[in-house]
Amino acid sequence: MLGKCLCGQTAFQLDVPKIKAYQCHCSLCRMQSGTASNLGTIVPAEKFSWLSSRNHIKSWVKESGFSSDFCSNCGSPVPNELRGMAYYWVPVGTLVDAASVDIVAHLCTNSKAVWDSIPENSVQYDNLPDISALINELNV
Repeated sequence: MLGKCLCGQTAFQLDVPKIKAYQCHCSLCRMQSGTASNLGTIVPAEKFSWLSSRNHIKSWVKESGFSSDFCSNCGSPVPNELRGMAYYWVPVGTLVDAASVDIVAHLCTNSKAVWDSIPENSVQYDNLPDISALINELNV
């Protein structure tokens, strides 16, 4: 599965058959994405590869550990290593040939925007769930 930023300077490949994703509704993800939530997935490092140089990728890290990697040319969010783990966080909106996306969970629903709505029958977490459990849910 191919992914790239808006200008195409950043390109990557995922070796996964389908995408399971989550939507995070926290205020940081809203500000970082400019939307009601951030649609992301987490993939094992061995299933992720860069197809381009990473020299133009910039990072911003908040004291809490929240990080935002982006293309310095177009500003698009781009994948980043998940806090020293053997996984990559991938912004699903950068995937250009994902045939389907299955949203398996909604995170930080207690801080969602008042104008946002979440399907009632979806899996919801008031806060961030255990990272290992989330990774497992996204990669089964």
